[in-house]
Amino acid sequence: MVMKGILVYGFVLVSFMFTTNVSFGQQTPKGIASQLNKERITLFNGWSLTPVGKSLPLEDMPLNIAVSPSGKYVAITNNGDGKQAITLVDAKNGKILDSPEIRSALIGLKFSNDSKRLYVSGGYNDTIFIYDISDNKLIKKGSIALGKPWPEDKMGISGIDADNARERVYAVTKEDNSLYICDLKNKTIVKKIPLGAEAYTCLLSPDKKMLYISLWGGGKVAIFDTQKEKIIGEITTESHPNDMVITHNGKYLFVANANVNSVSVIDIAKRKVLENIITSLYPDAPSGTTPNGVALSTDNKTLFIANADNNDLAVFDVSNPGKSHSKGFIPTGWYPTCVRVIGNRLYVTNGKGL
Repeated sequence: MVMKGILVYGFVLVSFMFTTNVSFGQQTPKGIASQLNKERITLFNGWSLTPVGKSLPLEDMPLNIAVSPSGKYVAITNNGDGKQAITLVDAKNGKILDSPEIRSALIGLKFSNDSKRLYVSGGYNDTIFIYDISDNKLIKKGSIALGKPWPEDKMGISGIDADNARERVYAVTKEDNSLYICDLKNKTIVKKIPLGAEAYTCLLSPDKKMLYISLWGGGKVAIFDTQKEKIIGEITTESHPNDMVITHNGKYLFVANANVNSVSVIDIAKRKVLENIITSLYPDAPSGTTPNGVALSTDNKTLFIANADNNDLAVFDVSNPGKSHSKGFIPTGWYPTCVRVIGNRLYVTNGKGL
């Protein structure tokens, strides 16, 4: 297919096994090097890819992955110029179960606590769609309209998160720069809070008391108190903060900064950046690595970073936040947009496939 003058052969989800006690060194052993050369893929621009793992074809430009709490499902939002869809995957067997088309979508995806429901950002529809998961299919069960579809209302819903116990869904926007709090039971807007800059996504703390919002256009993370329903602080990051991941104990937040080659490591209690991890292949590399996805191993000791424009994952030991160190890189497909972890398996969406 042709997309904006670029010949694209496919869009894939790559999954592979890893162990957190293996060091990914700078030099590749001869046996592995031989295998990678055998599987080398040359792109039209002269770049070469040596992706590891197994691949699964997806729709156009997958940008985000949500993992169900049960670990049974993976959901992917496809956001390109072609068919926009939500793909449901059997996480264990790597099999596509369903892929309903959606008129407009952005990165927002969130499973319910019981893994029986999926909340989806409708992007420029300015609507949050609600799907039930029944017989391994996505069944549309309702929606929450934040406004009228583009161009009548200009909101652009990007990231979302949900608190099922309080029947709340939180949505941030990239056009009217706001946080919307919605009631899941009545499917209504409870409150709108201006953010002052374009928002990328939002992430609830493990205890659901705080919501962290990456402000792409503001170079910071806003802290929203879900009990008081107000912004109580902010933490300055580097340029274009986007995807985030939080440790199980809620103490540390990792924020990818797309416009520079870094991930900010934040001490939440101190509201302080402890360090900015350099994710590029070389420490003094110019901007252009484009980190846009982060995930932690199940023991929270290893951080995986999707480097879109380097076609790799950077791997860091973060067992001592503030003193992280590199363990090397893992080759992916073309333009990795997101990385997630289930047990000892990594899932990576490659926006431009192979």
